[in-house]
Amino acid sequence: MEFKHISVLLNECIEALNIKEDGIYIDCTLGGAGHSSEILKRLSNKGILIGIDQDSDALAAAKEKLKDYKNVIYVHDNFYNIEKILKDLKIEKVDGILMDLGVSSYQLDNAERGFSYMNDAALDMRMDRDKTFTAYNIINEYSEEDLFRIIKEYGEEKFARRIANFIVESRKIKPIETTFQLVDIIKRAIPAKARREGPHPAKRTFQAIRIEVNNELNIIENTIEKGIENLNPEGRIAVITFHSLEDRIVKNVFKRIENPCTCPREFPICVCGKKPLIKVISRKPIEASEEELNYNPRSRSAKLRVAEKLVLI
Repeated sequence: MEFKHISVLLNECIEALNIKEDGIYIDCTLGGAGHSSEILKRLSNKGILIGIDQDSDALAAAKEKLKDYKNVIYVHDNFYNIEKILKDLKIEKVDGILMDLGVSSYQLDNAERGFSYMNDAALDMRMDRDKTFTAYNIINEYSEEDLFRIIKEYGEEKFARRIANFIVESRKIKPIETTFQLVDIIKRAIPAKARREGPHPAKRTFQAIRIEVNNELNIIENTIEKGIENLNPEGRIAVITFHSLEDRIVKNVFKRIENPCTCPREFPICVCGKKPLIKVISRKPIEASEEELNYNPRSRSAKLRVAEKLVLI
């Protein structure tokens, strides 16, 4: 299957990164290399792009797309390890970091990957297929309470308790092995009126399971912190999120690093000595234009937040 992916908020990301032609940039989620190819167009031969992806299919597709560029370093890893990656490359600081936290169109559309509730496939959902832990393990091995917790927290699903109960009762009869088996269980758990309104009834649960399989939310905060530590002064970090939990994490991490003072509010001056490391460029998240929504409906939930490393005195 050809690796197809329409880059979300492409122009906005490139503008946000404020690219220096001799700079070093990291694309933490290389994917189809849409963002990366635009970054490379703006780099000189002295500039470097580091492309990270945990999906070997994505890396292979990116290498083909970017084959004419000699200043790309490809890394098969999770961007959680950004600090180690830079250390191994003997690179101290970079000038820009881009994180696109969405699932690529290729992963969603490739039925065998098990991400989509629209295609029947084995319960998988691994972004890194070298890992052994899959959606099957969650659905068939997690306790009812743990299933409820992740579907409620990560999927923000109001019928999480019923869905968790229906999953546990169903697997007592036989293991739940495919996406369509799971979709059928979810549909039975959700009242008919709720099924007729809003998005596909399985959307929130599938999102929750995908997040749990890939440990997505737990790695965002650490990656942003380590990324900012490894930015040059005036370097920028741009993060695209696709649901409210991710966006809230990014917003709060940026806010904490921009205003790190822990002194009580009644103190007339700061005595804790903690200084801001960044300035937030986007006070409100940047969203897709009407034009982009017309040709890429998947960009509807995308939000971009941007921060710049301060010059410390």
